[in-house]
Amino acid sequence: MTVRPLPTPASVHSWLAQPRRMLIGGAWVSAVSGETFETLNPATGQPITAVPSADAADVDAAVRAARAAFDSGPWRQMSPSERGKRLWALADLVERHAGELAALERLDSGKPQLMAQAVDLPATVDILRYMAGWATKLEGRTVPLSVPYAPGAQFHAYTVREPVGVVGQIIPWNFPAMMAAMKLGPALAAGCTVVLKPAEETPLSALRLGELVCEAGFPDGVVNVVTGFGERAGAALAAHPGVDKVAFTGSTEVGRLIVRAASHDLKRVSLELGGKSPNILLEDADLEAAMPAAAAAIFFNQGECCTAGSLLYVHRRHFDRVLEGVAAAARAIPVGPGDSPSSQMGPLVSEAHRTRVLGYLESGRTEGAVTVAGGSGLPGPGFFLQPTVLAQTRPGMRVMDEEIFGPVVCAVPFDDPGEVVAAANRSRFGLAAAVWTRDVSRAHRLAAALRAGTVWVNCYNILDAALPFGGARQSGWGREMGEEALALYTETKSVCVQI
Repeated sequence: MTVRPLPTPASVHSWLAQPRRMLIGGAWVSAVSGETFETLNPATGQPITAVPSADAADVDAAVRAARAAFDSGPWRQMSPSERGKRLWALADLVERHAGELAALERLDSGKPQLMAQAVDLPATVDILRYMAGWATKLEGRTVPLSVPYAPGAQFHAYTVREPVGVVGQIIPWNFPAMMAAMKLGPALAAGCTVVLKPAEETPLSALRLGELVCEAGFPDGVVNVVTGFGERAGAALAAHPGVDKVAFTGSTEVGRLIVRAASHDLKRVSLELGGKSPNILLEDADLEAAMPAAAAAIFFNQGECCTAGSLLYVHRRHFDRVLEGVAAAARAIPVGPGDSPSSQMGPLVSEAHRTRVLGYLESGRTEGAVTVAGGSGLPGPGFFLQPTVLAQTRPGMRVMDEEIFGPVVCAVPFDDPGEVVAAANRSRFGLAAAVWTRDVSRAHRLAAALRAGTVWVNCYNILDAALPFGGARQSGWGREMGEEALALYTETKSVCVQI
């Protein structure tokens, strides 16, 4: 039976037929240079549309617009309740246009459209609504003073939390709309103004989100969206002296470049970077639950996920059974275009990225890894890759030590859980980990021992707007989501008044 593709909404076709421009200071503008670049559909390799290619001049215009909106515009003086209302209105608009945004995510990133509708867009809406509530709850406190060198003097001392200022936000291509919400939500709730740069591979949902920002009633210049390449627009944004803080999500390698660019004027930086996350199945794990979850942990979103469970550690007693179970799951995953209702895994985001992942697979084979399932690209147009399971891997192999960011898992047997914890903690990454066990005491002991920003027990990839998310070591600085995200976008001021 022929499976009919999911229809692309007529509004999306109409939107794509119009010239795409950037949002700067409330106006939709072309790049100063007039340059554009094409964004490609990963399922076909064909162009979708052209967007402006921003450079330093465009970034400067966007930063100046954000600075004016922060220093003298109405946003900073607006009541917290009004800021929260606008964020909530934006969430409502995203929810209303979720079908359009899901189609744009599918066209731009290649992910299955049904997944974008079921996961990405609901999470985007939830994050915006959660952060809208924080706009009215950024409170200071009074501080009792004991000044030893001023006997008898009385003081009234208190703190206030103020917005950090103009924020440059650079987001990745794997969850474009959701990542935009993770960045915009807390910054806007805190009263900051923003220059948002989406990844060059996936600029479309950010541009559509910019339109919804305008419709939601945000003042001009509060949110600016510039499209362009990292080495031009991203580098200019990170280094711009008018930016008070940079927030970046992406690879650890680019994170280092962001830090260097921001170091000249010591602007604040938060980073959510790469991972090489261990998924640990202990001897007493519920295998019927753990095996499908282990496959989902690595193959969800084509493995293009910073928390992907790319290191599967299984107690030796169960290793062969789990290895074959996960390999069978990999072989059974329908891989295809994101507009097919049957597709559970789409293409990788670009030909360059697929080539990079295939390079890791070749490296693994050269270094002695055995391919149990998958291991190669798929023929035809588009940037498709088989879900891949590797065995006989060991520390020192690139596939074991480096972030692949694709649907590739290394399965490793173990005898002593302590060995796995030690190996995980030796990694340069520390974003996430998971433990599968029926022993609640052991679960808590291992969760405490693992140096990771998030540890899941008997589950994987459970994220929530209220739960802080971030990494240890080279997986990043700071926490997004939850109350802690507001700390990234606020400064604490102390005020002391002699009475």
